[in-house]
Amino acid sequence: MRVLVVEDEEKVSRFIVRGLTAERFAVDAAPDGASGLELATTYDYDVIILDLLLPGIGGTEVLRRLRLTNTNVPVLVLTARDAVADKVENFEAGADDYLTKPFAFAELLVRVKALLRRGPVSRASSLRVSDLELDRLSQTVKRAGNRIDLTSKEYALLEYLMANAGRVLSRTMIVEHVWDQSFDGVTNIVDVYVRHLRNKVDEAHEQKLIRTVRGVGYCVGDRAEV
Repeated sequence: MRVLVVEDEEKVSRFIVRGLTAERFAVDAAPDGASGLELATTYDYDVIILDLLLPGIGGTEVLRRLRLTNTNVPVLVLTARDAVADKVENFEAGADDYLTKPFAFAELLVRVKALLRRGPVSRASSLRVSDLELDRLSQTVKRAGNRIDLTSKEYALLEYLMANAGRVLSRTMIVEHVWDQSFDGVTNIVDVYVRHLRNKVDEAHEQKLIRTVRGVGYCVGDRAEV
């Protein structure tokens, strides 16, 4: 899952980015409203965490402009403003949740996960394709009832594939979603991680679920590889 943090307080931004990264999210960060809006309208995010008191374009205006082009991405407003009028204004502008500073990371994480479950792409707490199961809350993966241990990036890749089961995802789409903006590698890193996943998910089973669509990309499904 990919998260954008728009926050001008460097200490707060680092705190959030570090915590979410430890929870297996790919995280981009923007220090002001203009760069946050540019990222939000350029990349596909699962959740946006948005401060209001931003240099340049304020957070509420960022939210309004974002909703002109993207009505679906969940937005969590994170701010020191706790007045009812501020909350009403931002909910009317398109916010999905509102958390005031100071905050505990545990609460932020719970709210982010709640927004993920409500989002436009499949956000169910668990994903299932045939006998392969992924639980987003515990971040566990099982095949035929047997637990599979995955690295953070393997888990993120499998989650993205399973959330889009049956849909072919290009290598570029996968890189942009699973790896954060700072990743400057080439798309063949996807092939490496898909190979790792196949060794763990498909190797011991007759039915292969991770499919290659030659010249296009990868998908998870219960049909034979093409």
